[in-house]
Amino acid sequence: MSHAYELGKLLIEKGLTLSTAESCTGGLLSSKLTDVSGSSSYITLNLVTYANEAKNKMLNVDEAVLCTVGAVSEECAMQMARGLYELTGSDICVSTTGIAGPTGGTQTKPVGLMYSAIHTKNFNKVYRILLNPNTPREEMKDAFAEEVLKNIIEVIKIM
Repeated sequence: MSHAYELGKLLIEKGLTLSTAESCTGGLLSSKLTDVSGSSSYITLNLVTYANEAKNKMLNVDEAVLCTVGAVSEECAMQMARGLYELTGSDICVSTTGIAGPTGGTQTKPVGLMYSAIHTKNFNKVYRILLNPNTPREEMKDAFAEEVLKNIIEVIKIM
């Protein structure tokens, strides 16, 4: 079972709001979150910013970051989450950016690499996740999304 149900319960109990900015998970994180009845009480805005242009225009990710270190980077993940926070004012903003494969990987950024950032008023952290590059794409996206849900749960527990 998805961690979305545990997360939903925590968000309701604590009266917190959540927004997501997804790239490599392509809306799967949002789908898992909205599978939970009552999620409209805590979800503010969920975006799929797959293209770099969307990351720049909607989330204010610096073009220099996109051109130098790229979309799959700690810097981009943090700027996505921070931009979403500025856009929505949600208590918790999370981003995902990575390479779900089977194509698109490089020596320095292999298939199975994802960065996720969580941004709140008092907490900012980037998570690096590296999965087996031979994992099928749909399983990879699911594993990425579940890892993000677990990370959000851990952050809420320390808030």
